[in-house]
Amino acid sequence: MSKVGIIMGSLSDLDIVKSSIDVLRQFGVENDIIVASAHRTPDIVEDWGRRGKEKGYSAIIAFAGAAAHLAGVIAAHTNIPVIAVPISATALSGLDALLSTVQMPGGIPVAAMAIGKAGAKNAALFACQIIALNDPLLYEKLENYRLEMRRQIEKDNEHLKAQL
Repeated sequence: MSKVGIIMGSLSDLDIVKSSIDVLRQFGVENDIIVASAHRTPDIVEDWGRRGKEKGYSAIIAFAGAAAHLAGVIAAHTNIPVIAVPISATALSGLDALLSTVQMPGGIPVAAMAIGKAGAKNAALFACQIIALNDPLLYEKLENYRLEMRRQIEKDNEHLKAQL
């Protein structure tokens, strides 16, 4: 069974991280989670990143605000796909974290999602898509998920027309 590793720079990010966890649970994808900081606990971050393969991670989601170095530091220590979710942690409302994330130098890729909860949800969906490349059942669940979103929009349109 594939797993997703989740790392957040601060426990204060947990409310946003839960959006990823909820999606992973919805699709039956196991996850491990840790709090570690690229600046305050660099040795823990490095060790955790290096051991991702032995832990069975197919993808890693990294949550960080401000300078947002966490995803890049993890990516420097593994070939597992790293997905960054910028967090609003300063007066710049996450823009600083987003810009830090999308400026990774060539050669060490990090996928960047939207700031906050939408990014957390999409990061988990993206991780599921990576895993689904080798998991037909998960691929089918993702297909059904998109079909259900389409059906909901169709229902919303019917409801709208009935109100007009």
